[in-house]
Amino acid sequence: MAQDREDKEVSDLGRAEAEAEVARLADEIRAHDKRYYQQDAPSVSDADYDALRRRLEAIEAAFPDLIQPDSPTQTVGAAPSDAFSEVRHAVPMLSLDNAFSDEDVVDFVARIRRFLRLSDDDDLTFTAEPKIDGLSLNLRYEDGRLTVAATRGDGTVGEAVTANARTIDDIPVKLPKDAPDRVEVRGEVYMTHADFRALNERMEAESGRVFANPRNAAAGSLRQLDSSVTKSRPLKFFAYAWGEIPDLPRDTQFDMVEMFKSWGFVTNPLMRRCRTPDELIAVYHEIEEGRAGLGYDIDGVVYKVDRLDYQRRLGFVSRSPRWAVAHKFPAEKATTVVNAIEIQVGRTGALTPVAKLEPVTVGGVVVSNATLHNEDEIARKDVRVGDTVVVQRAGDVIPQVVQVLLDHRPDGTEPFEFPTLCPVCGSHAVRDINPRTGKEDVVRRCTGGLVCAAQAVERLKHFVSRAAFDIEGLGAKQVEAFYQDGLVQTPADIFRLEKEENNPDGLTKLRNREGWGPTSVKNLFESINSRRQIALRRFIFALGIRHVGDITAKILAQGYGSWAAFEEAMHKLSEGDEAAHDDLVAYDGIGETVAEALKEFFAEDRNREAVAELLKEVAPEDESTDTVSSPVAGKTVVFTGSLEKMTRDEAKARAESLGAKVSGSVSSKTDIVVAGPGAGSKLKKAQDLGLQVMDEDAWLALVDGA
Repeated sequence: MAQDREDKEVSDLGRAEAEAEVARLADEIRAHDKRYYQQDAPSVSDADYDALRRRLEAIEAAFPDLIQPDSPTQTVGAAPSDAFSEVRHAVPMLSLDNAFSDEDVVDFVARIRRFLRLSDDDDLTFTAEPKIDGLSLNLRYEDGRLTVAATRGDGTVGEAVTANARTIDDIPVKLPKDAPDRVEVRGEVYMTHADFRALNERMEAESGRVFANPRNAAAGSLRQLDSSVTKSRPLKFFAYAWGEIPDLPRDTQFDMVEMFKSWGFVTNPLMRRCRTPDELIAVYHEIEEGRAGLGYDIDGVVYKVDRLDYQRRLGFVSRSPRWAVAHKFPAEKATTVVNAIEIQVGRTGALTPVAKLEPVTVGGVVVSNATLHNEDEIARKDVRVGDTVVVQRAGDVIPQVVQVLLDHRPDGTEPFEFPTLCPVCGSHAVRDINPRTGKEDVVRRCTGGLVCAAQAVERLKHFVSRAAFDIEGLGAKQVEAFYQDGLVQTPADIFRLEKEENNPDGLTKLRNREGWGPTSVKNLFESINSRRQIALRRFIFALGIRHVGDITAKILAQGYGSWAAFEEAMHKLSEGDEAAHDDLVAYDGIGETVAEALKEFFAEDRNREAVAELLKEVAPEDESTDTVSSPVAGKTVVFTGSLEKMTRDEAKARAESLGAKVSGSVSSKTDIVVAGPGAGSKLKKAQDLGLQVMDEDAWLALVDGA
């Protein structure tokens, strides 16, 4: 059973089991990220979320070739909301790795020393400060004035909330004359406990609606379309980091934050300098003990290497800096009753059970829902309607069901029967069988596909989303309404709306709908027609293929160059062509999970028909390959063996900055193989194929002049 796989130690997983686990965990984490970052409505506790991420990281560490570029371990946050204009961050806003024990902190410091090649006697200083539980914000100042304020978003693109940020008293709208001409200050927007209680009392009297917790209140208040609403909310801001600064005016983390304070920003008075793991841990426990008296929510302590030149040397790994870590506080627990178990159907047809709880206060926050993940989780814990359960949370989020208190179970309760029919469309809901292992997938999915409203609407929303076709004026509400009224059932229907509008026999006219007039209809059609030509990467992403996120779509677009080449390769793949499979997985970041998803998608006749209909209306543009002028631009490079003058990450980053494509495996499409000591099967295969092979020195000589 799939649950057996989930319970296994990572070291005991076979490759096929690991691949299935990676896919399951990635899907689940992405869904949680969307609810947390986009909707300000998290559905699991921090502890539960962290456990999912730790298991995914452990499996990827054991099976590195399964790491996908769009894996949650390689990305940050979630895409920005459609309600705000986009802001591309000059410097990505990354998240932090987590530590959960004193031993983790000791390991963190040891890793830093090893990377910097420092002995135990060499001086190494860290800063320690509370981890504020709020909403991250980037403030850009030009010529001393606040010009742009943006949320984190997905780490690369955030939401513009400039007018709202200007209403927060802790945020200066003008910097002193000694500030750089261009500087970005980063920090956290939050709300104190006292202000949160007062706001909820006012809102309950006015509308009967209240916020669940201070973090949601802060996020919801900052992300208002009307800045006057934000101004009426008691928001505060701590400054603790920076984005783009052409020339850093200080040499240490601590002194940079002190400089922000001199500019008029509020900084956290609990920030300290520490020199040893013991000092870091002591500060952690000191802050933990005083947590209840702070007056605002924190969920841990952040440690950062103090010297900025050390930070630059340490650099980054995927979604986080090497030089920082967040030491999280343990979870808080409470007891409540399960009133109901409901089933939600997602875009991919996944059936997700949600426990409806008797509202309970956990650490000062009222919670009433918990995601139960899947039917195996319900069966393993034997969660039943009417059960008294222990729930836990770490941070102001919806909790995890930790334990059922069997001695409190009422008489007559029955085990929960997971439905075998989709609650939305009535189609069969099945668990796929892995053909290699013969085991069931952990997720039960609706087989209704295009006939299931839950899936069809969500797929259409995905199709018009910002990272896909980005059709202005056609948001989630419009998609739902058009689908319900029969105007849009497939992506191709979107591009036929104008023809239907002008059809004398058309039954439903947009211009006759409430809220739509000639101008709004004209603007919508112009927006739709402007997307009839679209970048290949966006087109591939818009198709909504499982495991193909925007980063994976970019890799595929760059690799194949044109839709014709990509489609031909996918048709061959779906027919079992081994060469097409080998060429696909040779691209760095494309593993068996993505390959299987692409194969399944293009093997389905209905999918191919839907794509063919869409191609009658739109034209994917060929991917540009002339992006960098260098000796390795456009070439596919494989690094194998040990590298002695640079790390593997440094080598990959350098190659990609010069326009090369780095692959994890050797194939006939490989141009250069850089082989260090200990190179094995990849080197032999390269020699057998007659590929260009060079050592590390030759590689450096080739690229250093570029």
